[in-house]
Amino acid sequence: MKITTWNVNGLRALLKNDRLGAVVAHQPDVLFMQEIKSRPEQIAEAHRQTWQEYQGHWHPALRPGYSGVASFLRQPPLEVQTGLGDPRFDIEGRMMLMRYAEFTLINAYFPSGQRGLERVAYKLEFYAALLDLCDHLHAAGERLVIGGDFNTAHQEIDLRYPRQNQKTSGFLPEERAWVDRYLAHGFVDAFRALYPQRVQYTWWTYRMNARQNNVGWRLDYFLVSESLLPEVKDVIVHDDIAGSDHCPVTLIL
Repeated sequence: MKITTWNVNGLRALLKNDRLGAVVAHQPDVLFMQEIKSRPEQIAEAHRQTWQEYQGHWHPALRPGYSGVASFLRQPPLEVQTGLGDPRFDIEGRMMLMRYAEFTLINAYFPSGQRGLERVAYKLEFYAALLDLCDHLHAAGERLVIGGDFNTAHQEIDLRYPRQNQKTSGFLPEERAWVDRYLAHGFVDAFRALYPQRVQYTWWTYRMNARQNNVGWRLDYFLVSESLLPEVKDVIVHDDIAGSDHCPVTLIL
């Protein structure tokens, strides 16, 4: 099974520039998108043909042109849950859960803390709320896959200039500690488990030719339940696919 996650930084722009086809060509069984910045009724019918083989589920933000997640699935899930049940996060379209018999998938768009201390606090509260849900699901015996934009580089290997970004949101100690907490609560970073020393990024600022010079951060992850790790065959970072400031990442189970 192939599960691909991509922060598209605006789905309509991606479709207008005909960029989504490069991902669909890899034939993922599940496609997670974050930062869609749109609602399904805003997508032209011609563009919908790109995912005609998929069942689409949307959780857009209340604010137009902002945030939001969408999931496209070849096989219909047993259940879909949009949101955490907390209006603080659900108005921004941050999480979608899809339950299958073998495992439960979570498409997550963690907030950015780049706009100030208030947003850093909001981001950490989201980390806590989602982990609380995951703890309950783990306790019920469910196996989980969280895919999405975590908006945090976990370790120094996960960004080009760690020393210069010690006080930058996305690499703050308190943000990185929350990733540690997930790993202490039964999750494994699938990419890092397979490739402990590989330097590969998933996000580059649009400024200063960062992508061409590979001055990036690894912000997009698949965290899997420890019991699922033996079934992880590969994690592929598609850093050759353009169209967003992030690139797609694929988990193969």
